[in-house]
Amino acid sequence: MGKSRSATPTGDGRKTAVTDRPASGPEKTGEKQPASVRVVLFALMITMLLAMLDNMIVGTAMPTIVGELGGMSHLSWVVTAYTLATAASTPIWGKLGDMYGRKGVFLTSIVIFLAGSALSGMAQDMGQLIGFRAVQGLGAGGLMVGVMAIIGDLIPPRERGKYQGMMAGVMAVAMIGGPLVGGTITDHLGWRWSFYINLPLGAIALIMVTAVLHLPKKRSQTRIDYAGAALLTVGITALVLITTWGGTEYDWLSGQIIGLGVLGVVALLGFVLVERKVSEPVLPLHIFRNSNFSLVTLIGFLVGFVMFGSMTFLPLFQQTVQGASATNSGLLLLPMLLSMMVVSLFAGRVTTRTGKYKVFVVVGGGLITAGLALLSLMDTDTTRFTSGVFMAVLGAGMGFLMQTTMLIAQNSVEMKDMGVGSSSATLFRTIGGSFGVAILGAIFTNQVQSTMVERLGKAAGEKMTGSSSTMDPKDLPKLPPMIQDAYGHAVATGTHHVFLWGTVISVIGFAAAWFLKEVPLRGAPTKPAADSADEGTAAERVPSAV
Repeated sequence: MGKSRSATPTGDGRKTAVTDRPASGPEKTGEKQPASVRVVLFALMITMLLAMLDNMIVGTAMPTIVGELGGMSHLSWVVTAYTLATAASTPIWGKLGDMYGRKGVFLTSIVIFLAGSALSGMAQDMGQLIGFRAVQGLGAGGLMVGVMAIIGDLIPPRERGKYQGMMAGVMAVAMIGGPLVGGTITDHLGWRWSFYINLPLGAIALIMVTAVLHLPKKRSQTRIDYAGAALLTVGITALVLITTWGGTEYDWLSGQIIGLGVLGVVALLGFVLVERKVSEPVLPLHIFRNSNFSLVTLIGFLVGFVMFGSMTFLPLFQQTVQGASATNSGLLLLPMLLSMMVVSLFAGRVTTRTGKYKVFVVVGGGLITAGLALLSLMDTDTTRFTSGVFMAVLGAGMGFLMQTTMLIAQNSVEMKDMGVGSSSATLFRTIGGSFGVAILGAIFTNQVQSTMVERLGKAAGEKMTGSSSTMDPKDLPKLPPMIQDAYGHAVATGTHHVFLWGTVISVIGFAAAWFLKEVPLRGAPTKPAADSADEGTAAERVPSAV
């Protein structure tokens, strides 16, 4: 069959790239697209798995790493350096992809991530490891954004629901398999292989993406917004450090935390002023004029807030109160993760068939609120079955929201802004997670300490509270029964307050969902070609995958 050449229009009327599409029109393209997309998606899912697995594998290996390299006082920086670099680089990767082409920027991020992984595995002291983890995080910032933006380029929002189950499945595999793989690698191959394991997986992704992904090449003549990028990086760094250090390294009202808050506010205000003046802003503010994009970004922030908080404290409750091992606590999260995966697949299929999505955001917000409220009822007598049912409700809410919010965000921006749209949604969810872990962690710690003092008396309680909030559950059986009982009740009380506050926060997201507008998804079945030509067909918008 012959092919015609079609230029992809940009938001300002220029034509930037030429792609091949069948001469017979969008209907034929729609038929052929899935077979080619599945090949590309396989490579993208490997890359997504890399980004999600890393922290979970490395977290399991950290005690061994500290034992060999020393530097216990700098332990937190191994994670913080990675998190900072990832968060700060996320919006920049998205913008670079919009300006210079998605494929080359994505491949660059993979190479940087693999280089950081290899160097981290070769680190000889804690300082080197921290530095190399920052390099690794710099690459990681482009992995998730690249995956989401490329999917946004290849698959119209209306068709994307078919693949939601695949993405939710990768997340479930990473969350369950990460600790298991990390423990096995550390025990049998050594901690360095917790970094080296990225290399063969990354090489496969690199080769496949290079071979099968063909996207339009771009070359922007506009100067990179260095001032905006620098100010945004400073602002994000300040926010992440506040959530990382607040209540742990420094008191929340300490000069350091207040200073970081002031620095963050000043940097972000300066960033807004710069972005309003430059010709090619690193984060175009006009995308937030779209009410759907702003609302779904807020919902994503709140989902990250409650989701990461839940994933942090559920295993602690299971190990301390319900007596599960570290391995089993990961497996006990299966009800939540399987529910999330099944519901995500269902929502995606229905969205593809009907084009309706608002109902899933509303129902998802309601289920997350209900799930958190149920989890707040857990106490020392709660059975694993009961907590599993509560987690399944929470997981169903996440399944309705996780991919749907990204779909709405991408559908709310022009194709030329797909990278910054995807990176903004990812960034706000990441920052929401950082705030969630920090704020809910402070609530948890405060409740554990006050409960210990209440049950053991002021003197004994204060003596224990120096370490009780971070006590290793494996050491609990070695303590006297009275202290075991007090600590179990303390953790249960702390968890109760964490999920209670999570419920309050999630109500805001549930309320915001009602204000979303049911805007038709791009790629919806079109009327005769003559009618759809003026609007720009899905085939013209979607580059060929292979």
